[in-house]
Amino acid sequence: MTSRIPPFALRITTACLPLLLAACGSITPKAFSTDEVRERAAQDMLSMYKDQEPIAGPIDFHEAAARALKYNLDYKLKLMELALARSLHDVSTYEMLPKLVAGAGYASRNNDSGGVSVLIEPPRTVSLQPSTSQERDRSMANLSFSWNALDFGVSYYRAQQKADQVLMSEERRRKVIQNVLQDVRNSYWRALGAQKLLGRVDTLLDRVNNALARSKEIEKQGLMPQAQVLGYQRALLDAVNTLTLRRQDLELAMSELRALMSVAPGVKFTLAEQSELPLPRVPASIEALEKMALEHRPEIMEEWYRKRVTENDIKAAKVLLWPNISFDAGWQYDSNKYSYNNDWIDTGVRVSWNLLKLAQYPALQNAQRAQNETDDMRRMALSMAVLTQVRVGVQRYGLSLSELKFAEESMQVDQRLLNYANAAAKSQFDSELEVIRTEARALLGEYQRYASYSNAQAAWGRLYNSVGLDILPATVESHDVKTLAHSMQSTMAQWQKAVFQTATK
Repeated sequence: MTSRIPPFALRITTACLPLLLAACGSITPKAFSTDEVRERAAQDMLSMYKDQEPIAGPIDFHEAAARALKYNLDYKLKLMELALARSLHDVSTYEMLPKLVAGAGYASRNNDSGGVSVLIEPPRTVSLQPSTSQERDRSMANLSFSWNALDFGVSYYRAQQKADQVLMSEERRRKVIQNVLQDVRNSYWRALGAQKLLGRVDTLLDRVNNALARSKEIEKQGLMPQAQVLGYQRALLDAVNTLTLRRQDLELAMSELRALMSVAPGVKFTLAEQSELPLPRVPASIEALEKMALEHRPEIMEEWYRKRVTENDIKAAKVLLWPNISFDAGWQYDSNKYSYNNDWIDTGVRVSWNLLKLAQYPALQNAQRAQNETDDMRRMALSMAVLTQVRVGVQRYGLSLSELKFAEESMQVDQRLLNYANAAAKSQFDSELEVIRTEARALLGEYQRYASYSNAQAAWGRLYNSVGLDILPATVESHDVKTLAHSMQSTMAQWQKAVFQTATK
């Protein structure tokens, strides 16, 4: 018997053939055009520096830190990640709700749906004529409510995981704040020293270069012994080399601070000629700092929340081992005119249990125990690293204070030598060279003193960060720069007074 394809089926197939061919067509890679790349780069430049408060005057340390914290792109990224985590948590809470589904549709066929009946007992003859109880064209609608116990249990633990991930994002935000402040502390005081010394370094470099040229002329004329002239030239070249290296360090410090504050290119700013902030004395109780670090470090808190996330993974898997109870209720409608009732409500309760899944229970128990031990050991290892950072931070801070004291004494001696050289200077070339050499040494001593103070501030900042103390309110983006600077200054002063026993120099 030969089958015949109905005409309507052939027409549908013919109509769908172009769509099938289009779906099978290849998609070729398409790179961005040069204009698109330029437009994107220009837009990124505008986005990086938009909505910033203008710089109204010289910037002090706390304002520099506030600008870095408010406009730093890494910090903005962490804020967005935190907002995303909160949104995902809000979404996960709705997954625990029962399902309420509304539906509507239309059905049509080209012939009647029907059939005949055949007697069960022999001779199995047809008992009635072919008939139908369904229209060819009909519309349907339904509104169904369903609740599944296992789905609810899994969604509950997933929502708890999303809540813990919000807290983990908050800890990462805290860590970025601490790192940004540390970077600002490292750069600001070096940049302030650069602002004070850069002009003097340039002036002295000009004098050194002029003296070097004069020494070469004296050597040509033979006005001084060659060994003495070469010795002076060697001293001058050493001074030029040292001053040039220090000048590069000073310029880089300003560039680093500009990048940390996200100051747009071309925007000029100056640093406030503020007195140096007093440094606290070395903490007396390292044990108290270690205990505080274990309580406040964001990395440890993040690991602790991660343990709860992994625990909820195992709990969600255990939920699937138990019997499933589902409840369904719904209103149904069918426009079929042959139906006795065109709308009705159906309800149902079902219980099912995959007994073979119970075999997973011992393995899940072992996995949970191993996971908890692994998470605890990871946190212990991190805690040990934190305690080491605190101890090393205290030692480095003490050494930096000693270095600062030595640098101050050296600077004072170099300044006294310069005063003596100026007073004893005569018109001879060797006296002028001695003054220049002494002045270079005094300037380098002053630079070393600024560098030592900057190192002490950096060591103090590392110690502060090793304890994990906060410095700002939770909503940085809702405050202006001045308010943030004042809040940071007040918070740090309170911590130093209460914990680190601040002592002015």
